Amino acid sequence: MEPVKSDLWRAPSAPSHPLDVTLEIPGSKSMMARALILSALASNPTLIRRPLISRDSELMRDGLRALGVKIEESAEGWRITPAKLTGESAVDGTRVTRINVGNAGTVMRFLPSLAAMSEGHFHFDGDDRSHERPIGPLIRALEELGVKIEHDGRYCLPLTIHGAGQLRGGEIEIDASLSSQFVSSLLLVAPFMRDGLTIKDVGASLPSLPHIEMTLAMLEDHGYEVETSYPDEEVRWWRVYPETATETTSEETPPDRTIEIEPDLSNAAPFLAAALLIGGNVTIKSWPRETSQPGDALREILALMGGRFIWRGEDLAFEATGKRSDIKGIDIDLSNEGELTPTIAAIAAFASSPSRLRGIGHLRLHETDRLRALAVELRKVGAEIEEGDDFLEITPAKDLPKGPITIESYDDHRIATLGALIGLMIDETRVENIATTRKTITNFPAMWAHLLGDSK
Repeated sequence: MEPVKSDLWRAPSAPSHPLDVTLEIPGSKSMMARALILSALASNPTLIRRPLISRDSELMRDGLRALGVKIEESAEGWRITPAKLTGESAVDGTRVTRINVGNAGTVMRFLPSLAAMSEGHFHFDGDDRSHERPIGPLIRALEELGVKIEHDGRYCLPLTIHGAGQLRGGEIEIDASLSSQFVSSLLLVAPFMRDGLTIKDVGASLPSLPHIEMTLAMLEDHGYEVETSYPDEEVRWWRVYPETATETTSEETPPDRTIEIEPDLSNAAPFLAAALLIGGNVTIKSWPRETSQPGDALREILALMGGRFIWRGEDLAFEATGKRSDIKGIDIDLSNEGELTPTIAAIAAFASSPSRLRGIGHLRLHETDRLRALAVELRKVGAEIEEGDDFLEITPAKDLPKGPITIESYDDHRIATLGALIGLMIDETRVENIATTRKTITNFPAMWAHLLGDSK
């Protein structure tokens, strides 16, 4: 018998009947982060509707408030009122603003570029894991643009940025092979650089390209002029032109902007996967017909693995038989959809044929080394795992073990939701630190209970 930890969550077992439930998924973490940065730099207030309430968005909110941005929260949404970006607190006679990034990739990579455009001194630090996550290429790019940054030659957190106001911009090269967020961070502030900015990617690979495309789309929605090289040229580059002031009379001011945050399609993954594993129907409300979110790839991936999607007005329904013989393995490059890997891997562990998930080496640098974590945890359910530098080969379990088993979360929200999926297949599955799911979902255990308890 395994020892029981006090922080273990007992994952619910599969119900005795097929799923039949409609869910409203919280807002997109990626869109929320970009909307907050763009709103902080806008000319007039912005209302963000359907804001994501999660640890990551709260860390971004708190960081922006520390920079002087006014953020008001109400039932209608978050109202962002831009202000001159400056430091606030005094430490040892020097005005230093301290910003906690937690373990949020968008916060640790987006806010430094904003701080570089501000006036003051800004000290960034976060959870222990944040010190290990890559940020060096972004630091070098900001230094190339003239920003003074203290990092003791480590090019990682913790660090202090000495902002002197607007950057000159121009042209820079960056190796974005470890994270597309380096590029997005610079693109978001580029319209406010004196000369705009051209970024050339010199990395050997570029993960999560759809996230850069989301950034470009949101910049264009705000009226900023952007250009890209692809697909016409082999070398990728992006150009953002400087903001052009609009002439107005004394009676005219730019209108307030409203940004509607789409449901986070990647966060829909474990709920849809539940239908594939145990059968039934799960409908996601307000799934966008057109979107730049990588999670939209679920429509193709889960159909290939044995389910069927049906549009019901503005909602998207997914149904499956729940028979293991109908769950198909898959050979797929997930370099652009890496965040879906834990869910796809969970399905693959219970499929009727092997799977190979490729192009996912960058996942070793996320909240944890996700490839290693997936290999360790999926072996607990009897799956055979071959772990490569940038791939996982998964041979499904033939005979499932009996519980209890414990799935470690590694303080990673997507590994924690993997544990919930395993619980549907193996009774008495316990998941360590399910609270880490609050990184992107306000109350995952309640949503999971709703998924199972509202079935008919």
